[in-house]
Amino acid sequence: MKKYFNISSKLILMAAILPLIMISSCSEEVLEEKPLDFLAPENAYNSIPGIQQGITGLHWTMRRVFYHDGGNQDAFAIMSGGLGTDIAYHGENPGGNRKLVNYEAEMTSENGQFTYFWNSAYEMIQRANTLIDGIENADEEIWTDPQKKNEYLAEAMFFRAWTYYFLVSLYGDVPLVLEKITSAKADFVRTPKEEIFQAMESDLKFAADNLPLPQNMEAPGRINQKAAWHKLSEVYLSWGKYQEAVNAASKVIDGYGSALMTERFGSTVDVFGTGDVFLDLHAYGNQDLAENSEAIWVIQYEPFVTGGLDFPGERGWGPAYFRMGNAPDGKKAFRGEFVDGKYTGYLDIYGRPVAWIKPTNYAANYIWQSDWDNDIRNAEHNIIRTFYFDNPESEYHGQVIDFDLYPEGTRDAVKDTNQYIYPYFMKHADPKNHFTNPAQSGGGRNHKEVYAMRLAETYLIRAEAYIRLNQPDKAAEDINAVRTRANATPVAATDVDMDYLLDERARELYGEEFRHITLRRTGTFLERVRQYCNNPIYPGCNVQDYNVLFPIPQSQIDLNIDGDMPQNPGYPSS
Repeated sequence: MKKYFNISSKLILMAAILPLIMISSCSEEVLEEKPLDFLAPENAYNSIPGIQQGITGLHWTMRRVFYHDGGNQDAFAIMSGGLGTDIAYHGENPGGNRKLVNYEAEMTSENGQFTYFWNSAYEMIQRANTLIDGIENADEEIWTDPQKKNEYLAEAMFFRAWTYYFLVSLYGDVPLVLEKITSAKADFVRTPKEEIFQAMESDLKFAADNLPLPQNMEAPGRINQKAAWHKLSEVYLSWGKYQEAVNAASKVIDGYGSALMTERFGSTVDVFGTGDVFLDLHAYGNQDLAENSEAIWVIQYEPFVTGGLDFPGERGWGPAYFRMGNAPDGKKAFRGEFVDGKYTGYLDIYGRPVAWIKPTNYAANYIWQSDWDNDIRNAEHNIIRTFYFDNPESEYHGQVIDFDLYPEGTRDAVKDTNQYIYPYFMKHADPKNHFTNPAQSGGGRNHKEVYAMRLAETYLIRAEAYIRLNQPDKAAEDINAVRTRANATPVAATDVDMDYLLDERARELYGEEFRHITLRRTGTFLERVRQYCNNPIYPGCNVQDYNVLFPIPQSQIDLNIDGDMPQNPGYPSS
């Protein structure tokens, strides 16, 4: 049911309102005015530099919304960290009321975490549509290279398709908007997913045909043909077009010089004394190297560039070791670095984590059992499981932290293993490589680039399609391409099923994939959350059957006064 307000003018979906929309109630003459000496939608994209700024804006929005905590830290941790799935839950406060520790209480139509996803997605779509309109209507004389017009259109269309894939995966049917909104609109309707899939396919096919080759990108991090084929393969998987998903993924795997990295590369510093190619893949400076034939799309961070942002990988994924207080002898457990004349309490190898994203027992232990000592992704330098007291003033200095060393009743069992100390996946950290905030060893942030897409996932996408096509032998080949690189035991075709595929995705892509989307695509969300999400306060994070879809924000239903915007099943309408 909608709430009606005493208003004198129509409202629009809040997410579609952007500074780019300029609405005037003045005379018809003013409405027809063509701006010449100030920036407006009519002229902002009538030059190559203006269009390039529009493309940059799409990348900036993507980075800030989905790969940074600046917009909404809870939403970032839920989507990028997979909170409330089989791989992670909120370690800092597993019994709180944020970051999806309790689905029944938090996943509501008025919760800001889920409204943020919706609003941010439609902001992205409006930006993409405005840019597409500007490119299509730009003066023809600006195109000294005719192919550039289609190239820029393709990049904007890619972002539009990416965002609609995000929306339909989580909300189901959503309004399909393929043109920029320039005036008040309050009659949106939920478009059937089939129609949205067709629109995504059209955008991504155009993108695959017109985006540049990887070696011809204007700058690192830009979208190329491989990214379009990779995303199209995901779309086909969700659409149930499994052979088409195989074909699209094969474009990436078999072309463009793509290859999994199997030898060490780059300039990785082996801080813990050992290393391997998996460590190199996630080390500072290696993501954008020309020799990295595995990278497909890399989110860019820069430490000393205005607007460069940073990656909150340590803040999000690491345990808050510095909060555990003292060693058993009463001395500080961690003395920390010596900065500005005092010891900080923070170690530069771990940064300043906050324990937002705590791996489940499934992600930290269960999935590694069969190849614990062989799989390089489980090596001690890739997942830190053993922590040491680090304070020369303490008699426990250098000893392994063991909470049994403390007198009985002096420790908090929940905080000890959910907030203070737990397995730390170092792909998200950047030991001894912090450029800012030395007093807090980086403050939980670093500046290495982050993969939005890489080839290992493309193999696993194709394997998923082969499973759906009942071709386990081919699925096993693709899974084993990833496992062989990891020095893990190859899987037999007879052992390949969707659960095994999801286990392999967790091993390879922990903290890289949007696990919420993966589980919903594979139809395993409820089963696996209930089985593996071992939140000690809310087992299974109290997930409900209807949480398979996110709720439509109540604010959007209320504002849509001239149209019918029904709520997803299970969520009350007020």
